[in-house]
Amino acid sequence: MAEVEAAVEAALGGLGLDAKARLLAGQDMWSLPALPEIGLRSLVMSDGPVGVRGVRWTSDDPSVALPSPTALAACWDPELARRAGALLAQEARRKGVDVLLAPTVNLHRSPRGGRHFEAYSEDPYLTGVIGAAYVGGVQSGGVGTTVKHFVANDAETDRYTVDNRVGERALRELYLAPFEAIVANARPWGVMTAYNTVNGTTMTEHHHLVNEVLRGEWGFDGCNVSDWTAARDTVGALRGGLDIAMPGPRTVYGEALAEAVRDGRLTESEVDEAVRRVLRLAARVGALADVPPAVTEPPAPVDGVALARELARRSFVLVRNEGGALPLRPGTVALSGAAARDARALGGGSATVFPARTVSPLDGLTAALPEGTLRYAVGADPATGLTVAGAGFTLRAVCRDAAGTVIGACSAPDGRIQWMGADLPEGVTHDTLHSIELTGTFTPRESGPHTFGAKGTGAFTLTVAGRTYYDGVRLPAEGGDPFEAFFGSSEPHARVELTAGEPAEVRLAHVPARPKGVSFRGVAFSLVHQEPPRDPDELIAEAVAAARAADTAVVVVATTERVESEGFDRPDLRLPGRQDDLVRAVAAANPRTVVVVNAGSPVELPWREDVAAVLLTWFPGQEGGAALADVLTGAHEPGGRLPTTWGSLADAPVTEVTPTDGELRYSEGVFIGYRAWEREGRTPAYPFGHGLGYTEWAYESAGVTGSTVTVRVRNTGERPGREVVQVYLAPAADPASGTPRPDRPVRWLAGFAAAEAGPGESAEVTVEIPDRAFEVWDEADHRWSFVKGSYEIQVGRSITDRRITAAITV
Repeated sequence: MAEVEAAVEAALGGLGLDAKARLLAGQDMWSLPALPEIGLRSLVMSDGPVGVRGVRWTSDDPSVALPSPTALAACWDPELARRAGALLAQEARRKGVDVLLAPTVNLHRSPRGGRHFEAYSEDPYLTGVIGAAYVGGVQSGGVGTTVKHFVANDAETDRYTVDNRVGERALRELYLAPFEAIVANARPWGVMTAYNTVNGTTMTEHHHLVNEVLRGEWGFDGCNVSDWTAARDTVGALRGGLDIAMPGPRTVYGEALAEAVRDGRLTESEVDEAVRRVLRLAARVGALADVPPAVTEPPAPVDGVALARELARRSFVLVRNEGGALPLRPGTVALSGAAARDARALGGGSATVFPARTVSPLDGLTAALPEGTLRYAVGADPATGLTVAGAGFTLRAVCRDAAGTVIGACSAPDGRIQWMGADLPEGVTHDTLHSIELTGTFTPRESGPHTFGAKGTGAFTLTVAGRTYYDGVRLPAEGGDPFEAFFGSSEPHARVELTAGEPAEVRLAHVPARPKGVSFRGVAFSLVHQEPPRDPDELIAEAVAAARAADTAVVVVATTERVESEGFDRPDLRLPGRQDDLVRAVAAANPRTVVVVNAGSPVELPWREDVAAVLLTWFPGQEGGAALADVLTGAHEPGGRLPTTWGSLADAPVTEVTPTDGELRYSEGVFIGYRAWEREGRTPAYPFGHGLGYTEWAYESAGVTGSTVTVRVRNTGERPGREVVQVYLAPAADPASGTPRPDRPVRWLAGFAAAEAGPGESAEVTVEIPDRAFEVWDEADHRWSFVKGSYEIQVGRSITDRRITAAITV
């Protein structure tokens, strides 16, 4: 450490003010400038909670795609999270990435949060444990992390401007808690500050939370990078503890920062503090010459495909299994749901990566089941509108200058162009680029009227089968999310009769329009498509007929990018389209109906009591279909437990995500998630921690020594299994009233451990309860207060399925 700090000081001494200011500003969308005079190469960052996209936002540069962070949390397995992090570090090194913009450890405050699939849980303890393991795994591979979004970025509505008004106790006990745990247990090399404001101060300028709490109290010695375009004010950001303002080249740092020093609004010593932290990060990842990186030998190589499959099946949560409907018995299977054919492997937004392959449920089950035993019907489609060009399209992007000369080209397999900063085809620059053509063929899988359109803003010309259907300009909405201005909404422009199996030429020409208020240069648009509409009742009838004739019916239901994505929240928790109707109809035709729910966060399941089994598969990543076959056939048991409560929106105690007069008040205090459900006396569909396997467990004993809980469980079933033993802490009742104290939850998660055993075998696990589980934040004294007294240790399978108790006095 001393050697690194000495090298950092030497490098700092070799820089003038302008170079220092330039280092703190992104040189483009994803990187910092190189400073050869001190031996510093460019430091590269990348999005990637579930995969490392690299600096190219395109399907032409594939990445391993792991299941969503909610799925990772559903594994309740820190070691698996560490392995996932190690794989992502391996991917980052392969793509030349130094810093991963992950993990997201904001909490599931309201089930309406549109980006919850990218965050772990409603519980701060579980989030902190999984997040720390993930960070440890990534950094064990010599790649930095930026734990995000610091802090209280728990919804997407008005995320740039909202002022989240959070009480000090709730802030400490809930929203800051995962960050604090990760700083203490994983020593992250970076943190990302959020777009939002907290209690009147925007997070990129929040001196108290960044400098006094994060750095002062917790001892964080890493680098603080802004969320993209979040930094607003040069002086406020630097004094608020922000080290890097992204993206570049135009930010509040760079030339503006040097000018602020020269005119006396800031001192150069203040700039030096931020530069030291950036240089320290550079040294850790090996970007500073002649300084040994923090990791000189990365871990052994990880098989990304195998880990993606293992993680997926370990994350699947079996919430209902009546009559042993799963594993599947020998016989015929009727599979339905468009999501079974066209897999939803990932959530929408900046977490998107492009895997080289995606295994759909139909693919996985076709490969796993005996030939001739599986029959597929669409049944119902969750996509109720246009989606990006996918199956059947073969496309290429051709770039031209203002004179119409071709200056570059690349493949565009899914009709989606997202070129940010310097991410452009070889030979192309933003100064020379005038227009882009997506050109190629589409081979339909169904005959009938196909709809084509565009997504994005600017001038578009759409030609299908030799005929031009649209030639016009689409303008961005005023005052919206800057990224929304790039991506726009999907608009239909052509309805064309096509014949299955017969290719048709397709061309979408685009002249980009740069949105106002965006500090970086980029091109983003898509060719979108919708298959010929069919009568929904007819589709359901086909699925019902197949289900009636089969031994088991499997229905796959899903959300879409219009339901769960970065940039907006959810108006409701319903499945889109006619999917609920499909499930009800199939269940009426076949009592052995299994429903697979392909959603990154809770959806309402109004038919859940009418089907034999319900399996939650989250967004399962690229190997989701293979993992699904593993679990449905019984080759592996589903290993997941719920990291967040599932219930109806009408019953959910905390739902508000829309600010009033610019403010969103967290008036519920510390009562979110299961804490709120219990306080209100409401019963969810499926409680926090719930999950079934393919065997049964008896809880035999629980002993407490100091703060260590030892639990013995026995596998009473007929096959090997893995049990997640959950330990909850419940304070004794108030002596005066005989009821729990109204200012504290009834109980909260204090620890967990996994037990594995064969049939008839017993296993013992130990759980260490941290001191923090007995503490509350004292708002009067602004400190943690250890609450002495009697507590009940409650051990079980979920927050509501508590099997055994023990007493503890502290």
